[in-house]
Amino acid sequence: MILNKDTAKKTAELLLQINAIKLNPENPFTWASGWRSPIYCDNRIVLSYPTIRNFIRQEIAKQVEDLYGKPDVIAGVATGAIGIGMLVADYLGLPFIYVRPQAKAHGRQNQIEGQLEPGQKVVVIEDLISTGKSSLHAVDALNEAGANIKGMIAIFSYGFDVSLKNFEKKKIELHTLSDYANLIEQAADTNYIKEEQLNKLSEWRKNPSDWKPE
Repeated sequence: MILNKDTAKKTAELLLQINAIKLNPENPFTWASGWRSPIYCDNRIVLSYPTIRNFIRQEIAKQVEDLYGKPDVIAGVATGAIGIGMLVADYLGLPFIYVRPQAKAHGRQNQIEGQLEPGQKVVVIEDLISTGKSSLHAVDALNEAGANIKGMIAIFSYGFDVSLKNFEKKKIELHTLSDYANLIEQAADTNYIKEEQLNKLSEWRKNPSDWKPE
């Protein structure tokens, strides 16, 4: 869910500006899943731009407070959301933990790094939501550790139906600073893309798994 339209458009503008999001309908990218896509997103690039990372940090922190008050802990999903999650936790003066995709095979064999007590209120931070599976896998680990998960806030979501269903099934509230609809609207408004490119980007969004460039 998008809470603020102006924030959604500004976030999209900044992500395009630093090439954290790239749009290329003519020469699509291939995702690890094998999907052909006219968009590629790597929000970790935000960390290299102090002004932009501060904007993202403040907007996420504001949403945390507006939605959930003051949680006990901020959790980042490894590896993409460790940096921005830690910045948000620091801004709010809260403890920070992060969740690995799976437990380490050595040492203490932790999946959750940092101090988490059962019953503590946790807000989870993500950089990107596609299908939501990896994000919700982190939620499962936190639930198993006894966390009281209030919700998840991400920088950007593709808004796929499958992700919405996955979050609904797990009963996890998801909010994002921006999403695909606001991204292509911002790209069109600023002439970042042409009308024929907009049509291709809109078609991909309808059926991303089977989309093929013409």
